[in-house]
Amino acid sequence: MSHIYIYSPSSAQRDKAAFRRGVARLQALGHEVEVDPDALATHMRFAGDDATRLAAVHRAAASGADLAMISRGGYGLTRILPGIRTKALARAVERGTRFVGFSDFTALQCALYAQTGAVSWMGPVVHDDFGRPEVVDDIMQACLQDLLAEQGEGSGWQLPRVAARKPDAFDARTDKPLLARPVRNAVLWGGNLSVLTSLVGTPYFPQIDGGVLVLEDIAEHPYRIERMLTQLLHAGVLARQKAIVLGQFTQYQLAPNDKGYKLQTAIDWLRSQLRVPVLTNLPIGHVPTKVVLPFGLPVDLLVDGRDALIYWGHAH
Repeated sequence: MSHIYIYSPSSAQRDKAAFRRGVARLQALGHEVEVDPDALATHMRFAGDDATRLAAVHRAAASGADLAMISRGGYGLTRILPGIRTKALARAVERGTRFVGFSDFTALQCALYAQTGAVSWMGPVVHDDFGRPEVVDDIMQACLQDLLAEQGEGSGWQLPRVAARKPDAFDARTDKPLLARPVRNAVLWGGNLSVLTSLVGTPYFPQIDGGVLVLEDIAEHPYRIERMLTQLLHAGVLARQKAIVLGQFTQYQLAPNDKGYKLQTAIDWLRSQLRVPVLTNLPIGHVPTKVVLPFGLPVDLLVDGRDALIYWGHAH
């Protein structure tokens, strides 16, 4: 049995039924679940005012829990980053607490790594994952259980087919594999594209060279995704990585004015601007099936045909 601490550093938890459902499901897995006293606080769109949410973050760090999981994402962490005592969170990580989340949680992950080098985890949250009315995804649940049992060593997935004849593991211009050789010992980082891009030029943006950059987003039209990728490109961030892995970009709507422009168009354009391999379809983001990934650990990235693997077992 693991001790899970649930707190709310971002948007307000409006769907109380989903929150209770998520807590109950975690308890049903045999875990001790401790809920922060302000987990259901509200202040405008936030889960309490800035001071309330800061206190919640620091209580999570002091909880001694095996896992500190946010209730939901949304927005709110970037505005309180200056007040977060990242060294206190890093000490909690050293004592065995794993901080996990995605979406707005990317801001905290970036700040934590940039200022202390501490590892956190991209993974599920209470509302979106364990609180959903449908059956909880088996893969997501198994990945979290592996994390808690310290058994997780990697995550695999299949690259998509963009054409009937060939998987999206080949450069359309050269017909050569995008990843001809495995990437070795590269720090994995990234998260939500919008949040990550908003931190460029701040002390909370990690300065990582030779990494594996993972990106995902929700409700962003492909041209806006391309625009944010372009900012990272012009800032020199993308060219300094060993690989870029795109997760799931969901809940956007194309318009008649696009005239054939779509997400794959943005991906193809990005590949034309880089010598860095760009892989796709990683199950991470605002989707039921999501893997758990370490932000800040060195990983290996391997591709065999359509099969891809991110492996960090050697880092334990």
